[in-house]
Amino acid sequence: MAAGDVASRLAIEAMGPLDEEFAGNDLLTALRTAVSDANRRIRDEVEADPAKLGMGTTLTAILFSGDRIGLVHIGDSRAYLVRGEEFGQITKDDTYVQLLVDEGRITLDEAATHPQRSLVSRVLQGQPTDPVYSVTAARAGDRYLLCSDGLSSVLRAETIEEALREYADVDECVERLVDLALRAGGPDNITAVVADIVGDDVPEPKGLRQRLRSWLGRDEITGARLPA
Repeated sequence: MAAGDVASRLAIEAMGPLDEEFAGNDLLTALRTAVSDANRRIRDEVEADPAKLGMGTTLTAILFSGDRIGLVHIGDSRAYLVRGEEFGQITKDDTYVQLLVDEGRITLDEAATHPQRSLVSRVLQGQPTDPVYSVTAARAGDRYLLCSDGLSSVLRAETIEEALREYADVDECVERLVDLALRAGGPDNITAVVADIVGDDVPEPKGLRQRLRSWLGRDEITGARLPA
């Protein structure tokens, strides 16, 4: 297993238990604790095997509680939100080209084809780091997409939005997005999660930890329905 895959697995193992064990209201503390655990696991792995020095992983995750969504992000994976007529990326890439965009040195269109667009500026790799955390209101009808850069780097935002709006079923939506990314020349390690915020009569899904583990190494991660 490649070192990056090891780091990703360690991060998922640290984050996964939140799905079954979190029952409070402090989303940020729960996310920070899990991310700290993930970072520690990566550090311990590197100390046990110095050949893995420098390995790291991006992380974009959401945690649901009541009518709120907690988000943690580091790296170049992305989160998108469809809310009514609005659609947009709700994370900011930790990449060299994003820095150039922020400084006004290149445009977004130029960033999409920049030769160094894959250069990531921040990841989880066992060293002190400060991911971005946020908490926002969850609204019935919201649709979230979490995806790796294997998807977002080859599909335009308009294409992503069209698929998210066209396919009501979360599994079909993920299949469509992954298929589009593969056709556009995306790599084999395309990962996507689509999650809908629905009404109180829909039970909260359980067992995401086991599902995430089983999905490691696959081309896609299917959807979830979260009660508002």
